[in-house]
Amino acid sequence: MQDSVTFDAKTAMEAYRTAFEQGCSEFLKRYPETELYAPVRYLMALGGKRLRPVLVMAACEASGGRPEEALPAALAVELFHNFTLMHDDIMDDAPLRRGMPTVHEKWNDNTAVLSGDALHVMACEALLDAPDKALPDLLRTFHRTALEVCEGQEQDMAFESRRDVTIEEYMEMIRLKTSVLLAAALDMGGKSGGADDQTREALYEFGLHVGLAFQLQDDYLDAFGNPENFGKQVGGDILADKKTFLLIRAMEKAHGADFDGLCRELGQRSEGKVERVLALYRHLGVDAELRDAMAGQVALAEGALARLKSHNPNALKGSDSALALLHGVAAMVTARLS
Repeated sequence: MQDSVTFDAKTAMEAYRTAFEQGCSEFLKRYPETELYAPVRYLMALGGKRLRPVLVMAACEASGGRPEEALPAALAVELFHNFTLMHDDIMDDAPLRRGMPTVHEKWNDNTAVLSGDALHVMACEALLDAPDKALPDLLRTFHRTALEVCEGQEQDMAFESRRDVTIEEYMEMIRLKTSVLLAAALDMGGKSGGADDQTREALYEFGLHVGLAFQLQDDYLDAFGNPENFGKQVGGDILADKKTFLLIRAMEKAHGADFDGLCRELGQRSEGKVERVLALYRHLGVDAELRDAMAGQVALAEGALARLKSHNPNALKGSDSALALLHGVAAMVTARLS
């Protein structure tokens, strides 16, 4: 059943994605062909899953609206997301984004900063095309979320110099850095479609837990995924000593020789490091803990929609296929972990 739901979700996502790409192409025509906007067009042309704008449009349709009514919110969310990527790549000194040179590598740091700033403003301008009645709430959600994403990024940077990060701190950091934007996408889609406050709250909670599940999935796949399916080198987080669910829980659980062995691996990139750390993760059972944590977040996401339907059976009746897509996206988290 899960495979069919996942397949249907992917098929439905493609229709929303196509509509978004058409709308995005038209929106970008508003801006001149100058050096300021060239990096914006370059980054947006690299594509991606477009999960956030797809969820904006699906939530809108499930709430009784038309997908095109959610296009301003979808554009705002995706443009802002790409703004964060452009600046994150500078901070991480990342050479590649989706297999292509990052903006700061293709141009330079100053251009990437300035074009990133422009991209953020463009996201705000896109949202101004939303219906007047919905606009105040949409702006509040958008700007609050933007600040939360910045808070999460600051916490992530602070973790780099700490060895005492707790799993609770980590979950809060990924909630802010990644999950709140997915949650806002669903909330803003619901508002664009005329959803009431109870429905919007349920959509937000659903998105928050799906976002956490996806980030935990990234942690898992970076360590244990198939590189051909994952799209990048497995073990990158281990080589970089990045604070992930796996490393934090391993540090919390390890004692004696296990703890000493894990500490010896930190701060070095010697041959065989990834294999040794993965063996420790398996020995300590943190791989199984992470799979359970993912499944738990998916269950919490589904529970948010189930509670909504139990209180209001008529909620999210705008489109059965759009609602099925939401469930399908949640199922994708645990459908493929290799």
